[in-house]
Amino acid sequence: MSAQWESLLEQLVRERYTRLVGHAMLVCGSRHDAQDLVQEALIATFSGRARFTTVPQAEQYVRRAIVTRSIDESRRRTRERATAARLGGLATAPVEIQPRGLGADVQRALQALPPRERACVVLRQVEDLSIRETATALGLSEGAVKRYTADGTARLDAALGTTTTEKETAQVRLLDGMGGAA
Repeated sequence: MSAQWESLLEQLVRERYTRLVGHAMLVCGSRHDAQDLVQEALIATFSGRARFTTVPQAEQYVRRAIVTRSIDESRRRTRERATAARLGGLATAPVEIQPRGLGADVQRALQALPPRERACVVLRQVEDLSIRETATALGLSEGAVKRYTADGTARLDAALGTTTTEKETAQVRLLDGMGGAA
């Protein structure tokens, strides 16, 4: 059964496609829209359960589908225009869009930080990188990352009037005079 409708579709397109596009152009007025309309009608006709066995029968189904789809499209456009006209006349409250990400005050405070402190604070606090990842990314020691992050966070707190509870801490080991741990 599958091969039958496929061969019928191929024959219809080969023999009648130009006539179908001409018919669709008369219905909708545009060659581009007509070609789209014919494609949609072919899909609708051959994906349905219509029972036809000859090319003339299939062509009649497709012609009816072209007209039906054209009318449906015209109705849809009319409804959209009417809806747009109704909604266009309504007063609407202005929509205030909040930018995503950091607020303007935080961005200004970050810009006031020295470059290394800013980089460490952004990578640690905003990008959520570990101390080791931040040190690798910036080519700094882990201790330097901790120090720059702590200093930058303290400056941000002062500029923004906030208090950060989590502080960067570094383990301190005392070394004896020979370079070994005490």
